[in-house]
Amino acid sequence: MQIGFIGLGNMGGPMAANLARAGHEVTGFDMAAVEIEGVAMAASAAEAAGGADVVVTMLPNGDILRSVAAEIIPAMTTGASFVDCSTVDVESARAVAAMAQDAGLKALDAPVSGGVGGATAGTLTFMVGGSEAAYEIARPLFGIMGQKSVFCGDPGAGQAAKICNNMILGVTMVATCEAFALADKLGLSRQAVYDVVSTSSGSSWSMNSYCPAPGVGPKSPADNGYMPGFAAELMLKDLRLSQQAAEAAEADTPMGRLAEELYTTFVEHEGGNGRDFSAMLPRLADRTRS
Repeated sequence: MQIGFIGLGNMGGPMAANLARAGHEVTGFDMAAVEIEGVAMAASAAEAAGGADVVVTMLPNGDILRSVAAEIIPAMTTGASFVDCSTVDVESARAVAAMAQDAGLKALDAPVSGGVGGATAGTLTFMVGGSEAAYEIARPLFGIMGQKSVFCGDPGAGQAAKICNNMILGVTMVATCEAFALADKLGLSRQAVYDVVSTSSGSSWSMNSYCPAPGVGPKSPADNGYMPGFAAELMLKDLRLSQQAAEAAEADTPMGRLAEELYTTFVEHEGGNGRDFSAMLPRLADRTRS
């Protein structure tokens, strides 16, 4: 396929490189001056999109997505597919899908889980909203960039799934860090906590696969000074999206709201910006009950 790829940052760059390595003709654009192996660079987003069978975007937020969509949709070929892999608010995803459909394009919102490591290794999970026909066209590309894709429903459903997943992740990471901090103060070793919880009813991905305690469980960012695999500010972004969606849907999400408040304090006032989201553990371990 001829593929336009717009947004070649920490996530988009390796995703585009994987598509190029698989033999697709990839033309990319990013506001920063970047070079991606196998990817021809265009002078503008519209140039990257022109003539492409599929255009993939990986952008920071809904406002930027809407702006880029307004630029590239007129340049795209009728019948082409617009696949947005950004994590944005549900309403922006639905608005861009409507813009694309009105222009005779197929549209998917397909946010990802797996972080930079997954983007590089091609092991991402895609949560996809849009038409099933558009999904079938893009599914082989998801198979190159990731290990799994799930069709979730109508436009916006991919973003809704991502928001729900990451709200769970944020809440469980806070709870996991709280448990380790409590264990410290009770004189229980962190290894013992892991050995019990990882095989008991309290197990979770945050404990078993991404343990926030250094030297415990599989290797994780905690073993690298909490250098981000998934940055705390990105978790905060996703938690804010979850609460924005909850407010719009009039859903009661007290744990999600509390996790958002904790990560807001951590990122904006306690040095969490630029650290992994699991660095909530040393933050909690250093505190006493107020």
